[in-house]
Amino acid sequence: MKKLNLLLLLTVFLYGSVLADEGMWLPSLINKLNIADMQKMGLELSAEDIYSINNSSLKDAIVALDHGSCTAELISKDGLLLTNHHCGFGNIQKHSSVEHDYLRDGFWAMSKDEELSNPGKTVSFLVSVEDVTEKVLVDVNGEMSEEERAKAVREITKELEKEAKGDTHYEVYVRSFFNSNQYYLFVLETFKDIRLVGAPPQALGKFGGDTDNWMWPRHTNDFSMFRVYCGPDGKPANYSEDNIPYQPKHYLPISLKGVEEGDYAMILGYPGGTNRYKTSFGVKNTMEVTNTVRENVREELLKIWGKYMSTSQKARIQYASKYARSSNYYKYSIGQNNGLNNLNVIDKKKAIEEDFTTWVNADNARKEKYGEALKYIEESYKDIEDDKAKAYMTEALLRGPEIFMFALRARSLVTLLEDPKENKDKIEKATANIKNSLDGYFKDYDAATDQKVAGTLLKVYADNNAVSFHPDFYSTVNKKYKGDFAKYAEKLFQKSIFDNKEELSAFLDDPKLKELNKDMAFAAASDIIAKYREISTLVEDGQKDLKTGQRLFVAGLMEMESDKTFYPDANSTMRLTYGKVLDYNPRDGVTYNYFTTTDGYIEKEVPGDSEFDVPARMKELLTAKEYGQYADADGSLHACFITNNDITGGNSGSPVINGKGELIGIAFDGNWEAMSGDIAFEPDLQRCINVDIRFVLWVIDTYAGATHLIEEMEIRK
Repeated sequence: MKKLNLLLLLTVFLYGSVLADEGMWLPSLINKLNIADMQKMGLELSAEDIYSINNSSLKDAIVALDHGSCTAELISKDGLLLTNHHCGFGNIQKHSSVEHDYLRDGFWAMSKDEELSNPGKTVSFLVSVEDVTEKVLVDVNGEMSEEERAKAVREITKELEKEAKGDTHYEVYVRSFFNSNQYYLFVLETFKDIRLVGAPPQALGKFGGDTDNWMWPRHTNDFSMFRVYCGPDGKPANYSEDNIPYQPKHYLPISLKGVEEGDYAMILGYPGGTNRYKTSFGVKNTMEVTNTVRENVREELLKIWGKYMSTSQKARIQYASKYARSSNYYKYSIGQNNGLNNLNVIDKKKAIEEDFTTWVNADNARKEKYGEALKYIEESYKDIEDDKAKAYMTEALLRGPEIFMFALRARSLVTLLEDPKENKDKIEKATANIKNSLDGYFKDYDAATDQKVAGTLLKVYADNNAVSFHPDFYSTVNKKYKGDFAKYAEKLFQKSIFDNKEELSAFLDDPKLKELNKDMAFAAASDIIAKYREISTLVEDGQKDLKTGQRLFVAGLMEMESDKTFYPDANSTMRLTYGKVLDYNPRDGVTYNYFTTTDGYIEKEVPGDSEFDVPARMKELLTAKEYGQYADADGSLHACFITNNDITGGNSGSPVINGKGELIGIAFDGNWEAMSGDIAFEPDLQRCINVDIRFVLWVIDTYAGATHLIEEMEIRK
C-alpha cells in the first residue's frame, strides 16, 4: 500500500497532475476538465467566457507573438497590445541608433502617426480547436513501422488541414499531443502590420540584467507595447498607410485593486515546449549533452560579445539583442541542471519506470503492447557521442560565428553559376534576395568580433569531439596552421567577402563561381553543413526507435493511471494555467514574500552599472512617492508579484488574469529554485514571476507622460 501511494505521488509529481497550480491545459477542454476546480478557487467566469467559438471570450484577447516566440494581450478596442520588454527587445534594438537610442532612453509614440512599423512581426489569434485524433489515426494500426505510421499520419493531417482551410485566409495546422497519441486541429488568424507604440528604457525593462534573470525577488518593469493594424476591411494586410487599428472581439479590462496572497490567478498564453513525460534516460541526456554543451560554448561566446559591447554605445546597440537571447538560455541550462540534481529527478523517474515495468509485466496483453517501450528509449540514449557532436556543432559552429551561416545564403548560386547565361534571371533574383538583407545584417555585425568568436569556438569544437566528427577543413587547420584556429580565423576573415558589405555587394553585382568556391568562409560553411548532415544521420539511426518508445511509454502511463487527469506537454499552442498568488520557502529558514515594491528598485541601484543603473528621472519620481491611483493600499508602488502558475518559454508576455477576467500583471520569468520545471514541476517551489500592472501603468502615465495610452484602456478601480 505504501509503495502504491509513493507511485501515485511520484506520478503526480513527474507525469501528470490534477493539482490546480500544475498543468498547461487546452482552453477548449476546461469546461470538461477544470472549470469546477477553477471556480472553487475563485474564478467568477464560465468556461464559455474563457473559450468560445461563437461569442467573444478571453481567448480572443490573447495572441501568439511571432508565431509563438512570446505571448501578448490586447488591452484596448483599438488593437493596443501589451507584452514583455524582452519580447519586443529585438524590434526596439532594430529601431535604435546612436542618435536614437531607444534601448537606453525608451520609446513612446505620442500619436498613432509616430508608431514604428516592424516588417516580419506577426500576431496570431486562435479561432478554433478541434480534436481530430480518431480521424488522424483511422488507418493506423499496431502492425505498422514508425515510418509507415508517420506517413499515414502526415497524409491524413494534410487532408484535414486543407479541408479546414478551404478558401479562407486562416492558418491551419494539426499538432500532436502526448507523444503522438492524440491530435488537435488549430485554426488561427495572423496579422502582419504590427507597430511599436512604447517601451521603457532598458534600465527599467531589463533592470537586473543577467544577474537577476530567473531570480526572485525581482523589480523589473518588463513590458513593451505594440498595436495591431489591419486593412480597411478588418482583415490581415501587409503594412500600408491606409491600414487602420484592429478592432478585437475582446480586450482585457485592467484592475487597479492589486493582489493579495491566496488570490486566484490564471494565465493564458503560448508556452513553447515542456518535457514532463521524459524518462530518466532522456533527462540524463539533457543534463549531460544539451545543457552541458550549451553552457560550455555560450560561456566563451558571451565573454567575447560582452567585451565588444563594453567598447562603445554603438557596439552595445549592435549586439544587445543577440547577447540577450544567448545569455537567457545559457543561465537557464545552468539552473535546470542544478534543479534536476537538487530534486533528484532522475531517481524519481527511475522509480516510476520500475513500477511501470512491474505493471506491464503483470499482464500478457500489456507486455505485448508496452513491453519494449523503455528498452527502445534506453537503447536510443546509450551512445551519446553522436548526440554530443551534434549539440556542439549546433552551438559552436551554426549559432556561434555568424559568418558561416551568412555565407551559406549564397549556396543557391553554385548550381546557377555553372550556366550563367541560361540562369540569368534566377541569378538576378538570388543575388537580389541577398542584397536586400545586407543593410540589416551588417548594421548589427562587427567582423573583428566575429573573427574572435570563430577562432575560439572552432577550437572549442575540436577540443570536445573526436576527429571523425570534424569538418573537412579542420585537417587544413592542423596541417597548414598547426592547429592554431585563431590564425586560421584571421586568414579566413582576410580572404572572405562575407565579412565586408562593400566586397560582398561588388561580388553580387557580378558573381563568379570560381570566386565563390575559393572563398574560405563559404568553403568552411559548406564543410560544416556536410558534416552536420552526416552527424544528424548517425543520431537518427541511433534513435530510430525513440519515438516509438516514447509514444508507447506515455500511452502506457495514461492507461496505468486511467483515473488521473493528464495534461499535454506545451507545444506552442494556446494553454491556460490556473493557481494562486503565493510566497515560497526556497531553503531552510528563508521565506520569500509574494510581492516586491519599487523601494527595492532603488535599493538595488548601482550608479553607472549596465544592469542596476537607475535613471535620474526615475529615481526622482520614486523618491517623491507620488503614485496616485497606482499605489497599493499600503501606500507603496508594487513592482512584481509571484504566483504558482505553470509556465515556460513562450509564456513571456502572457497576461495574469484575476477571477473576474481582469488584467493584474504580465508574466515574464520563472524562479531559480525551480528551473527543472520544464521536465518536473515542483509545486512547493515553482513560481511564475510577474510585473504588477500598476507598475506598468505608472511608468506609462507618470514616467513617460503617455497619458493618451492610459485613456485608451478600460481601467477598473
